[in-house]
Amino acid sequence: MKLASIAVALSLALASTGAFAFHCPKDMKAIDEALAKNPKLSAAQMSEIKKYRADGEASHKAGKHQDSVDTLAKAMGILGIK
Repeated sequence: MKLASIAVALSLALASTGAFAFHCPKDMKAIDEALAKNPKLSAAQMSEIKKYRADGEASHKAGKHQDSVDTLAKAMGILGIK
């Protein structure tokens, strides 16, 4: 019984990590598409978005998917992406 519980917990943990891994590229694509439309933003906002986008991608590549999702969400918030 204990072994089954551990197996289920491990499976759920791995499944959630995979979900975050696939979420990051989707968010990066949404940011890139919004930037391609040349939104009317201040230079400071554009700089912030580009920093968050780069930091989010770096976190994704490092396997820190929750950090990536959180960082990319900041850029998406500035761009008004839901």
